[in-house]
Amino acid sequence: MSNHPAASISLTRYLIEEQRAGRINAELRQLIAVVARACTSISIAVSKGALGGVLGDAGTGNVQGEAQKKLDVLSNDILLEANAWGGHLAACASEEMDHCQPIPDAYPRGNFLLLFDPLDGSSNIDVNVSVGTIFSVLRCPDGVTTPTDEHFLQPGTAQVAAGYCIYGPSTMLVLSVGHGTHAFTLDREQGAFVLTQGDMRIPDETAEFAINVSNQRHWEPAMQQYVEDLLAGKQGPRGKDFNMRWIASMVADVHRILTRGGIFIYPWDRKDPSKPGKLRLMYEANPMGMLVEQAGGAASTGRGRILDIAPTQLHQRVPVFLGSRNEVAAVERYHATAVASA
Repeated sequence: MSNHPAASISLTRYLIEEQRAGRINAELRQLIAVVARACTSISIAVSKGALGGVLGDAGTGNVQGEAQKKLDVLSNDILLEANAWGGHLAACASEEMDHCQPIPDAYPRGNFLLLFDPLDGSSNIDVNVSVGTIFSVLRCPDGVTTPTDEHFLQPGTAQVAAGYCIYGPSTMLVLSVGHGTHAFTLDREQGAFVLTQGDMRIPDETAEFAINVSNQRHWEPAMQQYVEDLLAGKQGPRGKDFNMRWIASMVADVHRILTRGGIFIYPWDRKDPSKPGKLRLMYEANPMGMLVEQAGGAASTGRGRILDIAPTQLHQRVPVFLGSRNEVAAVERYHATAVASA
């Protein structure tokens, strides 16, 4: 017997009602449902931890040259297999794969493209800190029967859906199909996601920021000045005290911001000057940017809106500033002032 009130809305019901309202079609509804089921499988694997033999390194590297965890590879395989045969996808792309992967010829092909980071924050797995899955959905361009990497290179404004699943004390799916950002919690007894927070709203003002301050010496001057002013507190130019939070799992940090406000920052730094940022535009910045904007927040590179960027590479990186609208605007002012005075 479920403890939920009779009026509780399952993810399935929510998606059907969105379809009836004409906001999504049956194919997109099916795609989101399949991704949610795959996330449930990943959640089970994550929750077993050391008991499942899935901790530690896989002994392989991904396209960015980063060591892969066993759960990275497992999560990637779960998402690929779950989405291969349903008929709703034309191709998918993953942070863990060099190139996109078309749907096998044995299965019908649909009209959507799926991008995902199968296990964001995976370096945290071995220390039992929340990790998650991030995904983004685009339309396959008309007339394209065999999508290649270039067909995924669409700006974030073209996303038809985005979301993440966070594997924390409870497993939650946070989703937007372009009409608000909504949170669903996995009811393990039912095996279903249930709507627990509709229309999430990020407060315009905040006194919390999330950044890895150990990289401070590598930042550009605008960032140095911005964080120096935050740390100066009430006596400084910002006139208020700020708290810092940093989990080093983007899903967990963004989930906190969607829940209670704040700003998440991963700026460009000189540690590796060849890379324009640490986070990936297509797998992390765009989907999180959509979720944050749909919740009333803002997502910027420090110099402009993330969702307006025209991608040139599947694994492109960007600086990321997202969260409470007024604080993101403050960061942009620091960058604009630095350019003006240069």
